[in-house]
Amino acid sequence: MSKMEMNRRSLLKQSAGMMALAIGGGTPLLSSRMAYAQASGLAKEQLRTIGLSVTVQERILADFRKESGVGQTSGTAATFPDAQTKILSGSKDYDCWEIIGERLPSIVMTNNVEAIPAASLKNWANIRDTFTTPSDKWGPKQQIVGQIWADDAKTTLNMVPAVYNYDSIGYNPDVLSAEEANSWSAIFDPKWKGKSGLNTDPLIAFGQAIMAMNTLGLSSVKNPGNPTAAEIDEAAKFLVSKKKDGQFRALWGDFGELVNLMASGEMVVCDAWQPAVMAVKAQGKACKYAVPKEGYRGWAIGPSMISGTPNKEAVIAYADYWLSGEPGITVSEQGYYSPSTNIQKVMAPEKYAFWYEGKPWVGAAERGIKEGDLRDGGSLSERAKNVAYWHQWPDEYDHLVQKWDEFLNA
Repeated sequence: MSKMEMNRRSLLKQSAGMMALAIGGGTPLLSSRMAYAQASGLAKEQLRTIGLSVTVQERILADFRKESGVGQTSGTAATFPDAQTKILSGSKDYDCWEIIGERLPSIVMTNNVEAIPAASLKNWANIRDTFTTPSDKWGPKQQIVGQIWADDAKTTLNMVPAVYNYDSIGYNPDVLSAEEANSWSAIFDPKWKGKSGLNTDPLIAFGQAIMAMNTLGLSSVKNPGNPTAAEIDEAAKFLVSKKKDGQFRALWGDFGELVNLMASGEMVVCDAWQPAVMAVKAQGKACKYAVPKEGYRGWAIGPSMISGTPNKEAVIAYADYWLSGEPGITVSEQGYYSPSTNIQKVMAPEKYAFWYEGKPWVGAAERGIKEGDLRDGGSLSERAKNVAYWHQWPDEYDHLVQKWDEFLNA
């Protein structure tokens, strides 16, 4: 029996009791929104979405409702493990999950996703090559282009990418030097004992621990995103030992929690989302985003249509809206990237130059960014060249989650 089939059976088995245990053409979308709504029946549909607060934002949902003519929108903020639990447990409360690419197998293997035809997305023509053309640096399934498509011919998508980024380490430059921070091992350095932080998603935490162990000479794992059972065991021992030593100030899962811990000075180094670093800087506090010598963690988030939804057109319109350019402004100015080149058509040129092209900030200070400042890590193309691995579904998923539970209980 293959690992994928074992994972599928395990997920199907878990879904029954999880809730109890868990705690066209490239033109901007909807140029004539009312005509579109009438033609598609969107006014009779609603959109009920679940995902991280990164993308599930009331402002974006309100703009989508206005632009599309959809009858109603609602959003639920939830971590990826919690959202996965709800969907696999049979919840009918959502039409789409704004999922991260590596968790797609959890709903594909359990028949909880309905593929979206690329031809139904008016803005797909302007998608970036990252999502259509594989890099020869990794195997297909080890990168996002090999994860989102439902078929080899690339005609239908299990997930329509809406946001992506290359994650790194957030740190206080008043405490750590760039040299000290520019490695995943910084999170586990005893020098910052009691003042470092780690994300609560095991598919994130294990990869970071493995990269740190590689750097420290404790392992030589080739693919941190898909470790073997033995490699998981070693990483778990490392994580448990660090936890028992009091290395971590917090295991964080919420954006606001992360910002507060960094802004207060309680955490001086942690794995972080770049918008959280920007939010700390906006409070006038020192914060930077490292350029890890091992490379970044690559990921992408986007809407997946939940099987059986009565609001299929609304989900497709929402996915297309993310590629239209406008919602990309909101997330780009937080430090993420839009997967569509439409963003350049609608974003102010000087801001696009700063966020995407690595050029100095021009104009009045904004959210801690001052005239002449550069984005940490440089341009999109620069950062894209320095990727250690893309998040992916581990072959040993069940074993990894078991070891994560042991870490949490240690």
